[in-house]
Amino acid sequence: MPSKYLRFITIALTCLLLLISPARSQMLLPNTSPPPPPPPTAAAQAQATLDILQDDQKRAQLIQTLQTIAKASSSGAPAQPQGSASPPAFTDNLGVQLLAEVSDWFGDVSDQLATAARTVSDFPMIWGWLVNLTTNPYMQQMLLDTAWRLVLVIACAFMAEWIIRRVIRRPLAAIDRYIPLRARHADTARDAGAATETQPVRRWHATLTYAWQLAIRLPFALARLFLDLLPVICFAAIGNLLLATDIGRAPTPRVVILAMVNAYVIYGSILAVTAAVISPASSQPSLLIIRDEAAAYLDIWWRRIVAVTVFGVALSNIALLLGLYRPAYHALIRLLMLVVHLFVVIIILQCRRGVADWIRAPEGARGPLVVMRNRFADVWHILAIVLDLALWTVWALRVQNGYTLLFRYFVASVAVLLIARLAQIAMMAALDRVFRISPEFTRQFPGLEARANRYFPALRSIVSGVIAVITVIALLEVWGLDAAEWFTSDHIGGRLLSALITVAIAGVVALAIWEAVNAAVEQHLLQLSREGRYARAARMRTFLPMLRTTLLSIILTVVALTALSQLGVNIAPLLAGAGIVGIAIGFGSQKLVQDVITGLFLLLENAMQVGDFVTVSGLSGVVENLSIRTIRLRAGDGSVHIIPFSSVTSVTNTNRGIGNAAVSVNVDYNEDPDRVGAVLKEIGAELRKDPAFQHMIRGDLDLWGVDKVDATMTTIVGQIQCTDSGRWPVQREFYRRMKKRFHELNIQIARPPQTMLVLQSPLERKDEPRGAEAAE
Repeated sequence: MPSKYLRFITIALTCLLLLISPARSQMLLPNTSPPPPPPPTAAAQAQATLDILQDDQKRAQLIQTLQTIAKASSSGAPAQPQGSASPPAFTDNLGVQLLAEVSDWFGDVSDQLATAARTVSDFPMIWGWLVNLTTNPYMQQMLLDTAWRLVLVIACAFMAEWIIRRVIRRPLAAIDRYIPLRARHADTARDAGAATETQPVRRWHATLTYAWQLAIRLPFALARLFLDLLPVICFAAIGNLLLATDIGRAPTPRVVILAMVNAYVIYGSILAVTAAVISPASSQPSLLIIRDEAAAYLDIWWRRIVAVTVFGVALSNIALLLGLYRPAYHALIRLLMLVVHLFVVIIILQCRRGVADWIRAPEGARGPLVVMRNRFADVWHILAIVLDLALWTVWALRVQNGYTLLFRYFVASVAVLLIARLAQIAMMAALDRVFRISPEFTRQFPGLEARANRYFPALRSIVSGVIAVITVIALLEVWGLDAAEWFTSDHIGGRLLSALITVAIAGVVALAIWEAVNAAVEQHLLQLSREGRYARAARMRTFLPMLRTTLLSIILTVVALTALSQLGVNIAPLLAGAGIVGIAIGFGSQKLVQDVITGLFLLLENAMQVGDFVTVSGLSGVVENLSIRTIRLRAGDGSVHIIPFSSVTSVTNTNRGIGNAAVSVNVDYNEDPDRVGAVLKEIGAELRKDPAFQHMIRGDLDLWGVDKVDATMTTIVGQIQCTDSGRWPVQREFYRRMKKRFHELNIQIARPPQTMLVLQSPLERKDEPRGAEAAE
């Protein structure tokens, strides 16, 4: 179905509902006149009372008796406890007061809802009436007598209506045939006018053309209405004529038949008027012409709404005539009208997309009104459903001046929502402008933009939430609930608002301190890096995790205690308990305290940093992490060593600027030590001139000379002063070149002494003298 026709149907039904609601409330509301006075007192009782009042002696006895009863009642009443007037416990606790306030509010709301439900629904009475109607023989006989009379009258009236419809078929066709051709397609002219919005002259011409076509179709539409009403008039005439005979002699059947005939007449008249106003293009004439599928949709739902309303009210009045209790009658009427309103809800839901497309701004449009139109297009069906059900609620609860109040509340609510939306748009634009950082400021503070973007979404959510809360309070004020008074200083809302503001201020201050400290530390690290003080920067980066952890713990503790204090929680026992727990932890966790203190001093003394190669407690590796109590080392084989600070007695750090490459050579005893020393110095000089190693070497080879001499070798030692990272590469390269040079110069490396042990058997020892003698 085209969206514009769905839109038209929805708007038309809503307007019709608004028009018929006041009239319906006047027709269907129960009689609000005061109930009849209770039956008078019996004559004998009235006379006895009058005799007592006229006799002075009896009147005095009556007064004395009443006084005695009053004294006995006052003396026997239980005395109010002395402490009952005292305020309950925890009156200063905001949380307890808030829970009590919410509980009381829910109790009041539930009582009001229960009262409203009892006012609206009296359905058990309907069941009792049905049971009585089916079990009472007199009522059964009356129902049977009324039924056959009703069937007879309705059948005759329907027959007469069918005959008249057959008769007027040709006149209707003639009216349709004589409509001028230029008045048959008003929708085409209207669409052409809508398509030329950019041409005012053509649009004005299309509007005049459409008005002229309406004027031409008006006589034909009135003629069609007259012909459509003829069968209905005939139906009413036949029904009333039959009631004038013996069929309508009994009063109860006569009223029942008359109610049903009138209901059908009203139903047919409404449909005839609707057909004269709106009809599909295939069924003319009418004032407004719509497409067939939209007309079919409108016809289906309009017939349902009119049938339920008209015949439902007629049947309810018949039930009232047959003995239905009046409260049950009113409950039945409310149920029928609720069904009608639910039909409207279904229509709204089915047409929500088409109406939303009509409300939504065109593609590419900009501006605050565009945003509001698109937002309204998304939620219009919710507002329409709420309004529809509110109309039924006001009517069902019989609220005095309900429709006026509802209209005023609706207009005021729309105004509040509009103002809230404009305020939200303005605040979001202001936040975007505030958080837009200039390039110069970004260059001066590199991490400021990332830090601001981190809090920007949360700040937008907070601002939106505050605007939403203020909007809800304003809506409650508009609806007459006096919500602002709840936030005064002498109410629980005032204390809650004060507590929230205090906690919010504490949170903002804590966040500002946290970000200021982080920004100062990062700025200081950046300054150290610019000045080339990398060692101090690395030491600060090592100490930074513990500093942040400590600062975060302090900030969270202060904010939590502030929040608990504002909520009415006594924090003195918490502080005392925290002190006791701290003492217990200090005595029971001495090792932990020792870890923390030792680690703190090691870091302050710059004993090691992340990335240093150290030897701690006999374990060597690269420092990967320094926590508040442990060191994590990565060994050369990839294993990880975690060492608590309390186990650290000494630290060997190879990354402190200097690393000496040791030179120790064992040559043969017969080699000239001066020649070997000269060769070693030549190798050191060549190595220092090598571009790949010259930045690692801080000085020439310092040859110390002969360190040890024995029968087989001579030991010559020395060292090359290098950087901490160049020690091992320089030492390995020196030994490589030394081995090649010694091989070229035929310098012998000392071989370790070898001891040969010759073992002889006992037989060889005995044969040895004989061999000597034979030799002699």
